[in-house]
Formats: sequence, structure tokens, C-alpha cells
Amino acid sequence: MAGHSLTFVPLQQLRIWYTRNNLYTALSFAKHGVFVRYVKLSNFAYFRIGKRSVHQLHCCKSGGASQAASKKTVIQVLRERGLLDQTTGPEVEKLCQKPVRIYVGFDPTAESLHIGNLLGIVILRWFQAHGHQPVVLLGGATGKIGDPSGKSAERPLLDDETIAKNLQGIKRNFEQILVFSHDSFNPVEPIILNNDDWLGKMGFLEFLRDVGKYTRVGTMLGKESVRNRMNNEEGISFTEFSYQLLQAYDFVHLHKHYGVDLQAGGSDQWGNIVAGKDLARRLLGANLHGLTFPLLTSSDGRKFGKSEKGAIWLSPEKLSPFEFYQFLYQTSDADVIRLLKYLTFLPLSEIGELELSMKNSSFYKPNTAQKLLAEEVTRLVHGDEGVKFAQRVTSASSPGRLVEESILDFDTLRQLKDEIPSKEIRKEHLLKKSLIEVLVECGIMKSKSEAKRFIINGGCYINNRRVEELDRSIGQEDLVENSMLLLGIGKKQKILLVAVE
Repeated sequence: MAGHSLTFVPLQQLRIWYTRNNLYTALSFAKHGVFVRYVKLSNFAYFRIGKRSVHQLHCCKSGGASQAASKKTVIQVLRERGLLDQTTGPEVEKLCQKPVRIYVGFDPTAESLHIGNLLGIVILRWFQAHGHQPVVLLGGATGKIGDPSGKSAERPLLDDETIAKNLQGIKRNFEQILVFSHDSFNPVEPIILNNDDWLGKMGFLEFLRDVGKYTRVGTMLGKESVRNRMNNEEGISFTEFSYQLLQAYDFVHLHKHYGVDLQAGGSDQWGNIVAGKDLARRLLGANLHGLTFPLLTSSDGRKFGKSEKGAIWLSPEKLSPFEFYQFLYQTSDADVIRLLKYLTFLPLSEIGELELSMKNSSFYKPNTAQKLLAEEVTRLVHGDEGVKFAQRVTSASSPGRLVEESILDFDTLRQLKDEIPSKEIRKEHLLKKSLIEVLVECGIMKSKSEAKRFIINGGCYINNRRVEELDRSIGQEDLVENSMLLLGIGKKQKILLVAVE
């Protein structure tokens, strides 16, 4: 059975299945069920043990996402976590009291989505957990145009080959985060569609006649993204000006052919969502609905998701799990609680206790919240193996973390190359030298006497293993994959030696 699932049986016969991930918080309850505790699964399923029944509080990549088992609607959950920005009206919450199909669109502007896109996938996963069916709309057609929302200049146009490659890349992001298993515990498998399948077949005159006729230019000019672009020197092209028509028609098509009644998007998509709702009313007489969620920004208003090296990608081919983990670990105290609410499925009660501890407890260990955020979100995007890899590299690279049992494999050391000082050295030269000579030549020690003192005092390490012999030399067996060696001095200094032929 894929994922995690729960059978509703008498308390004494409670059964929990789990496959890919381990149960890492113990289930506790008294014999007669009077003790209340939640159980946490590593793919974020949370349950409360009641006196006579089991209530599912939150469930995402777990099997048993039952609407009947949850006391709150998905809209209530999103609102409590600060994930609801605007809705098209109070009828949205009423709509979501029954299973609904909801879509979020993603244009293939790169081979991977980035952390700013992650919030849209998290929203879909919350809906899926509450028994609704997520529809992922890939912008194979709209990606050829470019959305002007939030952009001060026109996007460069992508050719068909690049778009096709990007589409394949971002599909893998959804496959990791959403649940695609289908069984009695998970009856709502996501649908992935490409708007090029209908927009690409529609001729220009046909589009003007069937869509453009029902759209007013004054309304289009009133959109904030259009106004902002028209007020700068570059202006806006007719191509990007028409983008909102394409997205509006997507909503109409998805309702007509797939029964989609709800669209979600970032707050900068509000105008496009309303345009789709209006077009559906004019074309089909249908009353569709929309909601927006906040954009990921830092507490000072800057866009969240950029590092010194560029965008924080979701695909490991573009950004390693270690770099992804480290970006989240460096989140400021001012932002970390909000991001725990946004990007994880942890119960609000647990996040609230952590927030209170940060503010009032002298026993709070700095960066505890950041570590939790990094672990949970990395697990969501890269799985358990991604978290383990990130923690292994973090342990190897952190000052003072000379953990002898930590595994230093080739991938870990290769990742370390960009994180700590490194130096290339000829292999034949390295293997002929004593450790003391190498420590001085690589610059980590100033003199041979200083190097000897550290070795005698137990403060010198090769590949995280303590060196105890003064006459220790570097051997072939010290080279990981015959190419790299990690030297450590004390708690603060490390250098990676890369042996070259």
C-alpha cells in the first residue's frame, strides 16, 4: 500500500501502515483511549487519538485523506496558516465543503520550478489532503508568450525545443510532492494537463472571434501588471498584453472539459483569475471561483528565494539538496515561523509552541526552528534521502562537527568543495609527504611545530578521523574515490585537498 493510511477501527485495534518513510514520533495512548497525543509521519500525516475515534487533523502525502475525518474545511486551514490572500467571495468556502477540482498554472520558464513556485504546489497538496482533486496546468502555450505579472521587462521568448525540455523537467517536481498513488485511501490522484493541447490548435482569427469579442480593452488596461508596464519606458508588447486572455480562456476550457470550478494563484495573479471568471460568465454563463495566496517574501518585503548563487531551484540537478537545505537553514528569526506555516504541514499548535519558546524561553537552542524548517521542506522536495545527504554534508562542513562516524563519500566531498577552502595538489607529490608537511604546505598550519602540537593534543583529523601518530603520512587509502581528502584542525578549520594527476 503506497503512502500512509489509517483504518477506522476500535481504538484497541488501531492499525497504522507506512512504507517509504519511517514513523519517527512514537504513538502514545492509554489502554482505554483517554490519553491524547498526535502521531507524526515523515510525510506529514498528523492524527489525534481520541476517546472513541481517530480524528485526522491534517493529511498530505498520507493515504487516508478523508473529508469526513477532518473537522475543518481546506479554506479554514489555509486561512489559519496565513495562506489565503483573496477569494472571489464567501461562496468559495461553501464550494469547498464538497469535493472540487482546483487548478494552478505553471509556465515552463526553466528546467525546474523554484521555491517561489513551491507554495502553489503546497496549496494543491492541502486541497488533495481534504479530498479535492488537484489539476496542474503546464503552460506549454502560455510559456511561449510570457506572463507580464510582476515583471518590469519583457521575458525572452523560448523556442519549442527549450519549452519541451522545461516541461519534462518541472513534471518531476510535481511527482515528488503531490500524491500520484490511487487506492481507496487516496481517491483523488492529480491531473496534469498542458494548455498547448487546446491553445496550440486554436487559430488567431478563431481566438479573436470566440474569446477577444467578450473581453473589454478597458478592463485589460486596468490590470495592475499592465499599468505598471505601460508606465515604464519599455512599455508592454501586444504579445504580453494578450497573456491574460490566454489564461482566462484556460479557466473556461478547464471548466467546460474537466469540471474545474476553482483556480488558485499567487497574489499577483488576481487580475488573471478574475478575467477568467468573467470570461466564463460571458461565454458559458458559469459562476467560477478563485483564490490567491501570498507571494513568498522576507519580512523586509524582498522576494524570498534568491541566494548569492541565484534562484533556489526544486530539482536536484539545478541545486543540490544540501544547498537547498542550507538556504532554508539560514532563514532569519523574523521569517522562520511564517515559513513553517506556509511551507510545512506541521500542526499550528507545534509551530505555536516553538514560537513561544523562541520568544520567552532561555532554554531555546538557537536555530532550532530553522533546522526544523530546513528538514521538513527538504524532505518535502527531495525526500528522506535528500535530507540525509544534506545533513551529512552539513555535518562534514560545520566547524567543530568532527563526527567520526559521519560518512565522507565522493558526493559529500564534491559538495563541500564550494563550501569550505579547497586546494588542488599533485597526487604524486601528496602521497610522498608527511601529514605535518602537508598541513603547512596547504596553509592550514603556519609551521611544523604548530602542526605537531595539534596532533599531540588530538586536534588533527583526516576525513573526520582523529590522527594520533606524529609520523603519519598521507596514503592512497586516505583518498576518497582516489581523488579527495578532508583535513581538519581543531573546531574551526577545514580544507579539502583535491588530488590531480
